[in-house]
Amino acid sequence: MFAALASSPSPLKNAIRFLAVLLPMALAACVSTQAPPQQAVRRIDPAYAAMYGPRPDEPHPLPATDISEVDPRFLRREVAYYGREEPGTIVVDTAARYLYLVREGGRAIRYGIGVGKEGLAWGGRARVGRKAMWPSWTPTAAMIRREPERNAKWAGGMAGGLDNPLGARALYLYDGGRDTMYRIHGTTEPWSIGQSVSSGCIRLFNQDIIDLYNRVPVGSPVVVLQGQRLFDVEDEMRVSSAY
Repeated sequence: MFAALASSPSPLKNAIRFLAVLLPMALAACVSTQAPPQQAVRRIDPAYAAMYGPRPDEPHPLPATDISEVDPRFLRREVAYYGREEPGTIVVDTAARYLYLVREGGRAIRYGIGVGKEGLAWGGRARVGRKAMWPSWTPTAAMIRREPERNAKWAGGMAGGLDNPLGARALYLYDGGRDTMYRIHGTTEPWSIGQSVSSGCIRLFNQDIIDLYNRVPVGSPVVVLQGQRLFDVEDEMRVSSAY
């Protein structure tokens, strides 16, 4: 009898053993074993990385454009084209933030654009009256009034270069020999592509305006649409997702 009593565990020992098993489980429940979620990083297509890469052979060596935060819809691509314009025509769709260079066979090269206040001030048909590489820039009186701290010091003009708001190239639109004061140009603010911005006309990535400049001669027709979309939204989505 005494041997049996001696071998039986006491209630205190049982409680200690129970806590010894339970405590590590309770502590484990308070500590997450799951790795913290990592922020997704969008992979840049190597073809686009090359397309928007550096241009060291430019008169002002052009660095690569950071496109990691750019909506892929606004990167240069060839698309199906449903408009009626002749090949060689530039079509600017300010509402959709696209510029099209019409090609043969129902195709077009589509570029993303940013639209400035001056870019919304005129619409219609014109022609490329002249072209310029690394153009100089003079702010308008309205630009100086709107942003005097930024623009007043350049009232006499700014020479072409990496800091020039017109970027690497500019196309100047003329109507019947008259300068419309409407420009298609590069930009020092690549984040603004696909956006509506306070100043300027129609801006493209510098690599894109170089590409467009090389493809269109002086005299090329230009159509600027205001307040209307070239294609309906369904067509745009279909074209964007197909390429």
